[in-house]
Amino acid sequence: MIYCKRCLYPANHPYGTVFDDNGVCMGCRIHEEKDMLDWRARLLTLERIVQSNAQRMGRKGFDCIVPVTGGGDSYFIVHTVKNVLGMNPLLVNYNAHYNTKAGIRNLANLATVFDCDVVTSTLAPELLKRITRHTLQQYGSMYWQALAGYLTFPVQVAVRYRIPLIIWGVHPWSEQTGMFSHLDEVEMTERCRKEHGLIGISAEDLIDTKAGIARCDVQPFVYPYDNELETVGVRGLYLSNYIRWDSKKQHELMIDTYGYESAVQQRTFNTYEDVHCHHSAGLHDYIKFLKYGYSKVTDHATREIRLKRMAREEGIAHVARYTERKPEDLPLFLDWVEMTEKDFNDCVEDRRDPNIWVKSLNGEWAQKDSILNHADDEGVEDVRLGKIEECHYRITPIAEPKSPDNEYLLMGRGYIDKYNYGAVENQPPGGMTPRTWQRKIIY
Repeated sequence: MIYCKRCLYPANHPYGTVFDDNGVCMGCRIHEEKDMLDWRARLLTLERIVQSNAQRMGRKGFDCIVPVTGGGDSYFIVHTVKNVLGMNPLLVNYNAHYNTKAGIRNLANLATVFDCDVVTSTLAPELLKRITRHTLQQYGSMYWQALAGYLTFPVQVAVRYRIPLIIWGVHPWSEQTGMFSHLDEVEMTERCRKEHGLIGISAEDLIDTKAGIARCDVQPFVYPYDNELETVGVRGLYLSNYIRWDSKKQHELMIDTYGYESAVQQRTFNTYEDVHCHHSAGLHDYIKFLKYGYSKVTDHATREIRLKRMAREEGIAHVARYTERKPEDLPLFLDWVEMTEKDFNDCVEDRRDPNIWVKSLNGEWAQKDSILNHADDEGVEDVRLGKIEECHYRITPIAEPKSPDNEYLLMGRGYIDKYNYGAVENQPPGGMTPRTWQRKIIY
C-alpha cells in the first residue's frame, strides 16, 4: 500500500487519494493553503455573500439554517454565524438515536447559550432499526441513517421554511484528501452528499419489501428535488472555505467561552469531536478499520501533523495504540438493532478491502501492510513539516458524574435553566462558564 510521506493517509482512502512526485498526498498540498491565503479577505467574501442573501430575502426572521449535533463543530459554527456574521440562524438537528448524555447536554447548552430555536427530527425507533439492519446486511454500514439524516434533514427544512442559505462547517472531502481548493468555494450538493457522504447509496436504493422497507419509509432521507431547491434558491456554504479551519483550537475556544463538554473516546486521542454519539468513534470507526485498514485516529493524527502540532512519528504511535482496539459499544448496538454478534460479523467481514487485507487458510484476517511499516520511507524527511507546538487534548469535568452514560438517550430536555431538578448552586465545575454552571439538565 502506498502511504503519504508527510501525513498518514493510504492510497485506498475511500474519498480518493492523489500523490505528487514527492509522495505527498493532495490533502496535504491543499492544506498548505491555510498558511498562504488571506483569511481576512476570505471572511469579507463570506460577509458579502451573507449580505446579498439578506437583501434578497428582504424580510425579518431566520436568515440561515445551521445543522447541529451535540458534538463536532456545532458550537463554533453557531458562534460564527450569530456573533461574527450577525445572523439569526435556525438550528436543525437530526436525531440519530445513538445519543450520549454528554451529547444531549451539549445540544441543550448550545440552544441555551446562543438563545436559538432548534428543529429536531426524531424518527420512529423501529423504522431506524429496520433501515440499519438493512444497510448493515447490504452495505456493511451501521451509520448510513445517521449520515443521511444529518446531510438531508437540514435541506428539507430549508425548502419547507423557505430559508435559502444553509451554513455547514468544514468541507470534509477537501479537508481530508484535498478534493477541492478553498478558492473553489465548493458548496453542498446532492451529488457530493450521495457519492462521498453516503458511499454512493441513495434513499431509494434501500426500498426492499422483504426487509420491510417501503418508499414512504425512506422519505425522511430523500433529498429535495431540483425544482424545489431552485424555487427557494437553496445553497449550502462551508465555513472552512472562508475561515482558517483548526478544529482543535476552535473547540477549545468553545470550551472556555460556552462550556462545551468533551469526553474520552474509545479509539482516538481526540476528546472533542464525537462526544455526542456512542458509536462514531467506537463501533462505527472499527468497521472503517475492518474495511480499509485505517480509522479515525489516522484522520485526527493527520490533521495535527498538517497543523504542525504533531510529528509524523507521534501520529504513527497513536495509530499503533488505538487502531486495533476492540470497541466496547458492540453489545449496546446489538441489543438496540436486535442482531447477534455472528450476524453482525457476517455483515462486515467480507467487505474488507483486498488491497490491504488477506485471509489465511484458517480463516484469520491479517493486514498486508500498514502505516507502521512506513515510518522511515525514503523521502519522508524531504517533505516533513516542522513542529511548532505540542498537541494536548483536554477533558472537561462531567456535568453529571453520578449519571452513567452507558445507554442510548433518545431525548432529553432541550434547554437548561434554574428550574431543572438538582441544579448546581455552589461551585462551578472546572471548564464551565458562570453562565452555564448554574444550570443542569435532568433526564
